Amino acid sequence: MRLLLVEDEPDLGAIIQRMLNRENYLVDWVQDGATAWNYLEQEWIEYSVAIFDWLLPKISGLELCQRLRQQNCSLPVLILTAKSDIQDMVTGLDAGADDYLIKPFVKAELLARIRALQRRALHIQPSQLQIGPLTLDYAKSSVFTSNSQGKPQTIPLTANEFRLLEYFMKHPNQTLTRDQLLAQLWETDDAPISNVVSARIRLLRRKLADYGCKDLIETVHGFGYRLNTFNYESKPNF
Repeated sequence: MRLLLVEDEPDLGAIIQRMLNRENYLVDWVQDGATAWNYLEQEWIEYSVAIFDWLLPKISGLELCQRLRQQNCSLPVLILTAKSDIQDMVTGLDAGADDYLIKPFVKAELLARIRALQRRALHIQPSQLQIGPLTLDYAKSSVFTSNSQGKPQTIPLTANEFRLLEYFMKHPNQTLTRDQLLAQLWETDDAPISNVVSARIRLLRRKLADYGCKDLIETVHGFGYRLNTFNYESKPNF
């Protein structure tokens, strides 16, 4: 699960990022609204929840909310602020925020509010994503296919492999570049520069092949990779 954290207090931002990392979230942390908006406009970066401080340099958290809603973006947004007046809360919610958390706060409350926003998002998107021979279950964070008897079998995936395959399944039969795929696996400032994408693809292919999904991910030489479902359209089960 990938989150965008926009917090201009360096100490607090670092604490929140470490806290969320320990809960297995990928966190892109930026310290001003303009950089945040640039991240939000990147087509290959997909966030599950955004956390905006109210008062930010360049573009405020409220303006970020307003811009998202003006573009009909349903990304769940949690506003962080020291403003505790009820009218401030109303202003934040009216600007497009989904929730509002007053500083200082405790870890448990922040995590609970993020989980609540994720659950609400699941009511907006399908609980499952079915592409070709694969079904991705968001509630269980698992991917499964069917064996030769038509019975479902779960494919054991690491968190990185799950994110990578989810991205492929959201973009079936489209060529995805190395940079697009890299953005799904690491925080933007922490992305490695080696051939790690090729290595991850190789391991994912091996697991898929072990469960009857051979040659599902193909290499498009000079461009990237593609989840090719055409060979499976007439035979959804294995």
